[in-house]
Formats: sequence, C-alpha cells, structure tokens
Amino acid sequence: MTLARQLKELGLTETGNELDDILALAQKKRWSGVQLLEHVAHVEANAKARRSLERRLSRSKIGRFRPMENFDWEWPDEIDRDLVETSLQLDFINQARNVILVAPQGLGKTMIAKNIAHRAIGAGHTVSFVSASQLLLDLGSRDSARALDQRLKHYAKQGLLVIDEVGYLAYDARSADLLFQIITL
Repeated sequence: MTLARQLKELGLTETGNELDDILALAQKKRWSGVQLLEHVAHVEANAKARRSLERRLSRSKIGRFRPMENFDWEWPDEIDRDLVETSLQLDFINQARNVILVAPQGLGKTMIAKNIAHRAIGAGHTVSFVSASQLLLDLGSRDSARALDQRLKHYAKQGLLVIDEVGYLAYDARSADLLFQIITL
C-alpha cells in the first residue's frame, strides 16, 4: 500500500492527495520534520474547514442569491439600511433574538435573509433556510407525536432557522400551532 493511500485511510485526505507536492516543497525549503508536520496540520485544518463550510452551505438549502454588495440601496427607499447591516453582523444569534423582515412583495426580503444565512454559515453556524409552506408540510407529515417532536428538535437545534414567505399563507389552526411551536422553541 502506498504512503498516499495510507494517509487517506488515516483521514489525512488532503495530504494524501497532495503528497508529492508537499514533499517537494519540504525538500525545496529544507524543512525539518517538525516544520513538515506543522505544514501537514495546516493543510488538513484548512481542508477540514473548507469541507465543513461546504457541508453547512449544502445542508442550509439557501440556494443561489444575489450578494448584498450588489443590492441597490437607492431602491426601495423603504428599507432601513442601518438595520439590515446590523442584522448582517449576526449579533442577534448570540443574543438568541429573532429578526423579522417585513415589507411589501418584491423589495428583497428573501435576498436579505439569504445573505444573513450565508454570513451565519461563514461564521460557523448551522443554518436551515425553508419556506413556511415547506416547513409546515414537513411538520404536518409526521405521523406520530414522537416523530413530530424529533422534527421540531431538528429545527430547534439549528444555529439559525430562516423561515421565508410566512406572510403568503392562510393558516389553519394546526398549521398556526406548528408555526407557534417552531418560533417559541
């Protein structure tokens, strides 16, 4: 078995994939054994952080969005830029507070919410982005109290839960109750 394969089996995937380049660099720079191991640790830590970020992005379901850098702050003039930028700093997460975006349709609430979610992912938080209808369908499809409780806990353990399009639905009593349970967890 090759050294690269052994490294991969030990979980040092990035080092196994880049072994020849790492060894050539170590030889060129005349690294000591400790310097080589420090470099390997750095390479693996960076790879682990990248994979973690990719996994959190994928699981979040935020999809594609326009970055805030491209947002036209001149239109609409109803949006409070300072408040949006404060939300993007994510202080509300550590304070266990809610952010509610309220505005007429088409003014960028979803885009702002996705940018907040993306920033939270970049800061190391787990995020789940879901429409109110998807959330209620998911919760309503649970066939037992235990299954519902487990799913509620799934949503509650997210570092940030973004529920989009809350105001577009008419809720029956059960849906309103489920939404209330999610918000109060």
